[in-house]
Amino acid sequence: FFRSVYDDQPNAHKRFMEKLDARIRNHDREIEKMCNFHHQGFVDAITELLKVRADAEKLMGQVTDTNRRLQDAGREVTAQTKEVIRCRVQQRNIATTVEKLQLCIPVLEMYSKLKEQLDSKRYYAALKTMEQLENIYIPRVSRYRFCQIMAETLPKLREEIKEISMSDLKDFLESIRKHSDKIGETAMKQAQQHRTFNSAVQKQASAGYGKPVYMLNGKGPSQQNGTTSQEGVEEEEETDEEVLTAQDLVDFSPVYRCLHIYTVLGDRETFENYYRKQRRKQARLVLQPQSNMHETVEGYRKYFNQIVGFFVVEDHILHATQGLVTRAYTDELWNMALSKIIAVLRTHSSYCNDPDLVLELKNLIVIFADTLQGYGFPVNRLFDLLFEIRDQYNETLLKKWALVFSVFKSQTRSIIGQKAFSFNTSSTKASKTSRFPYHDAEIEKQQFPKKLPMSQSVPQIYIQVKEFIYASLKFSESLHRSSTEIDDMLRKSTNLLLTRTLSSCLQNLIKKPHIGLTELVQIIINTTHLEQACKYLEDFITNITNVSPETIHTTRLYGLSTFKDARHAAEGEIYTKLNQKIDEFIQLADYEWTMSESDGRASGYLMDLINFLRSTFQVFTHLPGKVAQTACMSACKHLSTSLMQMLLDSELKQISMGAVQQFNLDVIQCELFASSEPVPGFQGDTLQLAFIDLRQLLDLFMVWDWSTYLADYGQPTSKYLRVNPSTALALLEKMKDTSKKNNIFSQFRKNDRDKQKLIETVVKQLRSLVNGMSQHA
Repeated sequence: FFRSVYDDQPNAHKRFMEKLDARIRNHDREIEKMCNFHHQGFVDAITELLKVRADAEKLMGQVTDTNRRLQDAGREVTAQTKEVIRCRVQQRNIATTVEKLQLCIPVLEMYSKLKEQLDSKRYYAALKTMEQLENIYIPRVSRYRFCQIMAETLPKLREEIKEISMSDLKDFLESIRKHSDKIGETAMKQAQQHRTFNSAVQKQASAGYGKPVYMLNGKGPSQQNGTTSQEGVEEEEETDEEVLTAQDLVDFSPVYRCLHIYTVLGDRETFENYYRKQRRKQARLVLQPQSNMHETVEGYRKYFNQIVGFFVVEDHILHATQGLVTRAYTDELWNMALSKIIAVLRTHSSYCNDPDLVLELKNLIVIFADTLQGYGFPVNRLFDLLFEIRDQYNETLLKKWALVFSVFKSQTRSIIGQKAFSFNTSSTKASKTSRFPYHDAEIEKQQFPKKLPMSQSVPQIYIQVKEFIYASLKFSESLHRSSTEIDDMLRKSTNLLLTRTLSSCLQNLIKKPHIGLTELVQIIINTTHLEQACKYLEDFITNITNVSPETIHTTRLYGLSTFKDARHAAEGEIYTKLNQKIDEFIQLADYEWTMSESDGRASGYLMDLINFLRSTFQVFTHLPGKVAQTACMSACKHLSTSLMQMLLDSELKQISMGAVQQFNLDVIQCELFASSEPVPGFQGDTLQLAFIDLRQLLDLFMVWDWSTYLADYGQPTSKYLRVNPSTALALLEKMKDTSKKNNIFSQFRKNDRDKQKLIETVVKQLRSLVNGMSQHA
């Protein structure tokens, strides 16, 4: 609108202002007319109000005067009336007071009696008095303030009684916490005495007709354990001593009294919850072991004593009170504790590397389990834990026996690498062979001194394996397991000793660089005898456990495979060391590859090598035939391969015919050695075939029979069937170069020129054969 006013025409603004002023004047005239119309009415109203004001003031004066005169007239009457009312109220209050005092006197007397009972610590009677006050006397006068104060005081007195009884309970809890160690020690001692008594009864029952199921080094089970009959008598005397119980060590009356008070107060559930909560806290403290508990058996014993003491107290509370603790509660608490105990034992036992300490820990766990089982707590999981600790015990035994075998090693240069031992008298023979099951009719016929093929450490190892079996058996005692399970445990642990510890020692020994061929031969002989002795170890375990080896689930000893593996490793090491020794001799070879003619005799290094092989193979007479034959064949093949590689060495650039003739003399000596049957058992010329490749190659060059070779190449009846064209080509090129360098004037002699042309022709043909082979491939 305003934009249209300013934008439409040049004089629009002026016209707009004029119209606006006209509109304002019209409104002013209308307002003035309205005011003139109402002005007279307003003036009339003001005039009437002024007249009324005078009448109102006159009326106000009259009312005030009347009120004053009325007050003066009634003041005396009011005073007399108040006095009468006061006297009547006083008379009524006196009568009411006398009546109410007669009702309050019995309440005050009962409250006074309550105070006397509290002062004399007769809390149960005081609680009964409180009950009478609340239910009978106070309701009669409950509207009086002193009764309200009294009623408010009674709950406080109850709380005071509860606090006093709770304080006694706390003292009781502190007392059983301090005495739990002693309580547990007493309970475990009684359980151990009970076990000892039962064991003695069983031994007495079996003494008349039984016999020791096993003997080791002339000692029976009682002697091995260091237990004598005198010790048994002492233990029986100990059982006659006074038997202490938890009640003898701890006064349980505070818990009974506190339970009774809380029951009367109707707050038994609170008391039960508090008691159980505090005992749970104490259980957590008891179950928390010391950080160095695993270092000594005393640390474990103290830990077990505290736990046993705790649960003996709980068992007593369970049977001596009505529902303070329930069987479900104790079972829940025991399951929680058992999980913690197992975790603690599993952790701390893993730190132990002493098998004797692990064995003592096992005995403690067995006594601990038997003690708590006697109080009705399930302990199957503890015996399951013992199976885990048994594995730990076996590991520590394996480490200990590994050290024992290491001692053998340090004392005798090697575990079983000694020379065969001998004895000069029959008594010496009996003492040595009684420890090891060895019988040989041929040796029995020999005169003294007699010599056994095995090393002295073989019986020692056999005895140590038996010692290990007995040490492993110690852990299986008192585990409440059947003979079959014990037999299985012994066999599995013995298998670990054989397959891991002893096998590792044997393998490490065989790989030692200082072990020579003679020692390796002795190792093979010794492992053979140990392998044969494995069946006697089977019988030894059978005698211990009385479990027939024909039982379906009986585990077999893996000693056979262990000693076989060791023997195979030793055999492989013999082959390797023989080849290494051959390589050492080969490295001594010093051929003059450009000599014009041979020396007429074999090289010195080769004759030394052959003499070494002869003496070595003489030592192999005690080895199984196949081992000696394999070693001999392997040595000959390696020698042949080494000589061939020497001829074809890329660093060797030229070879003269004289060098070939000298090399041929060395190969002839090798063939003579092979034909002399250094190891019996070879059929025909089997051993000589190891040098057949060298023989055909040298014959080809010595006879210079290239026409036959090239003509018959590829035929199965070829005279030079084993000569590879690439091998012949490599050697021929070396001889070709030699011819060029040594015969400077060969082009002036017709025979030499013809020979050179022949060599070049043969080289071309050989290259074509090689190329044809590569293309065919």
